[in-house]
Amino acid sequence: MFDSPVFFSGIGGSGMLPLASIVRAGGAKVAGSDRSLDAGRTPHKFDYLRSLGIQLFQQDGSGLAPGMTLVTSAAVEDTVPDVVKARELGLQHLTRPQFLAQLLNSAQRSVAVGGTSGKSTVTGMIGWILHACHRQPTVMNGAVMKNFVTPSAPFASALVGDPELFVSEVDESDGSIALYQPEVAVLTNISLDHKEMAELRSLFGAFVLRARKSVLNHDDPEVRAIADVVPAEKRIAYGFDSPGADLMGKDLQLLADGVSFALEADGERYDVRLPVPGRHNASNALAALAATKALGVRLEDSVAALGRFEGLKRRLETVGVAGEVTVIDDFAHNPDKIDASLSTLRAQPGRLLIMFQPHGYGPLAKMGDELADSFAKGMAPGDQLFLPDPVYQGGTVERSRGSDWLAAQIAERGAAATHVPERPKIADLLVSEAKPGDRIVIMGARDDTLIDFAEDLVHRLGGRN
Repeated sequence: MFDSPVFFSGIGGSGMLPLASIVRAGGAKVAGSDRSLDAGRTPHKFDYLRSLGIQLFQQDGSGLAPGMTLVTSAAVEDTVPDVVKARELGLQHLTRPQFLAQLLNSAQRSVAVGGTSGKSTVTGMIGWILHACHRQPTVMNGAVMKNFVTPSAPFASALVGDPELFVSEVDESDGSIALYQPEVAVLTNISLDHKEMAELRSLFGAFVLRARKSVLNHDDPEVRAIADVVPAEKRIAYGFDSPGADLMGKDLQLLADGVSFALEADGERYDVRLPVPGRHNASNALAALAATKALGVRLEDSVAALGRFEGLKRRLETVGVAGEVTVIDDFAHNPDKIDASLSTLRAQPGRLLIMFQPHGYGPLAKMGDELADSFAKGMAPGDQLFLPDPVYQGGTVERSRGSDWLAAQIAERGAAATHVPERPKIADLLVSEAKPGDRIVIMGARDDTLIDFAEDLVHRLGGRN
């Protein structure tokens, strides 16, 4: 796949690890560095990379050599020694999206999944359907896909298969979605997150128009508006009770352990049973069914495969139950995702004790009011929310809005929110406060230690008298 060695700076990132593993499996020599490795964080992740035959270095430029290609994550600045050394050596330097776009755009058949929310889950569903139907896809995801986890592959955010059938989620946050030219473009939804709405409309509209076929969510008004400018022969619309949808969902049933609904398409009706909960996941399933249909997979085969879809890590994932208290880990970090998660959680009984760690000061500045609205609207009387300080990885980001500000905004809207700067103190509060029947929910992104935090809570709850 690659003639020259590839060096990934920031190799432990959620978008970098799967990319490095795909390139390594293609036979290339791969090496990398990461500031978390230097700091001694998440050692099990780096042990896994070493098990793939990937050599790891400190992020000090020592791993770079003539003839390499340097690939950097968004967290790696131009002043990082790896980048400085690459300039000195005259190496080719690509960002992660630029490198990923080369893989996807060169594949004979490709699916790119975009949207504000649901990208990783839809990518995982498409990958699983294609795998279950013996199509041998290569899948690049930003989250661990439970169906592909094994003892030797605990970080299964990538699936290595035929490089000519490439499925990937693609990101709009840095504008890099403009790089992709897929056979099938999937657009799940459009809402406020990293960019202003006008720019999002432009980016996503151009994305679907570049594809040979577009899979579009007619339940989302922003996506539906974009669908109007896509030629009819190039689009497949999906939705629940949405006029004009090619794949129509009906009779949705929200269950404790999943969802069921009827699918109507091409004059046929199929009964879909999905073992992951929430209306948002039913919509994700319609997107995956439409995308695999565009690739020629029969709907009855795709429906059967989805019945065995296990979901993704950190997507409303039950980490454990101890002392009759359930601990749940969740990636929700923007208003749309928080709305979906709280709606799904509130559909089942049990008080919610939530820790939400904002994924940066920048997001609080951009969408803090919307975050406050989502929590105030989604929490029930008796639920409690604890907010540690936001993720901060250095730099000169504006810090005028912190978790103290967000807690005050949520409290003004009538919900119980408390700013507690240090996570260990929140852990103490959660363990002491939790009662049988409660659910503790750990929410946040950009921090691999949140799952460790959740697992430690299960251990501590199990040790209570």
